[in-house]
Amino acid sequence: MTQNLTQNERKIRKNAILRKTIGQCVIWLVLIAMYIPIMVLIAYSFTRAANIGTWTGFTFLLYADLFNDAEIMVALGNTVLIALISSALSTVLGTCGAIGAFYSKRRSREVLESVNQIPVVNAEIVIALSLTVMFVFFQSYILGGSNVFSFWTLLIGHMVLQVPFVYLSVKPKLQQMDPALYEAALDLGCNQTQALWKATIPEIMPGVASGFLLSITLSLDDFIVTAFTRGAGLLSGDKSIETLSTLVQAKIKKGPIPPEMRALTTLIFLTVLAVAILVTIYRNRTVKKTRKGRKGA
Repeated sequence: MTQNLTQNERKIRKNAILRKTIGQCVIWLVLIAMYIPIMVLIAYSFTRAANIGTWTGFTFLLYADLFNDAEIMVALGNTVLIALISSALSTVLGTCGAIGAFYSKRRSREVLESVNQIPVVNAEIVIALSLTVMFVFFQSYILGGSNVFSFWTLLIGHMVLQVPFVYLSVKPKLQQMDPALYEAALDLGCNQTQALWKATIPEIMPGVASGFLLSITLSLDDFIVTAFTRGAGLLSGDKSIETLSTLVQAKIKKGPIPPEMRALTTLIFLTVLAVAILVTIYRNRTVKKTRKGRKGA
């Protein structure tokens, strides 16, 4: 009997080790498939060859050319400005919406959550076309035919994409929060605004930060909504706003992508990597402090 149990335990351990090994191999294969193209792009950012696959010698001149290219710098500036402004506004709206829905009645909360899901599951082309139709309607029937497309229409388009994801980032933190915390702050003498800032906001701040970072990512990556809703403004002046995504698409139409873009994508990747590492370190330290505080209590 004991020998049979031992054999069964060995089989279970072998199966567990096999499943773990297969799982790790799949994960590593996926990671390799994802990051090899990025590593190749980074490697070829140190050569001035027009096409990837041709090596003309190691140099940092592409990075110098990048910062001397006015067209790319304008597109980069527009992209960063739009991302920061739209993300900040979307974070405020999404957080307020999540808090309002959380403290609303059940039916109202269900309606808000259903409406919030539509932009998340809907195709981006549908959102872009619907926004364009709405703006054209305002342009034709309310503004008397004057051009409505500008930085503001582009900002609205990006916020339509971002707000639902901020809501979804903040909602779980509200559900994890002690529901009596807000009421306790009111009982201790805070008014509603003070209770919100001193009790609720600190508890959901990780979700707010995640929503803000996700909003920036969505804005930086967006092409379809930007192409449909942009107009003149920002660093482009009287010309149509050019972002990195629309600039790359325009360059592809004319010929190969400028080699300077390889240097730019390398800098973007390294910046995102550094932010991700810093956020992870901060979260780990926060978790450790929380655990120490609980043990001390």
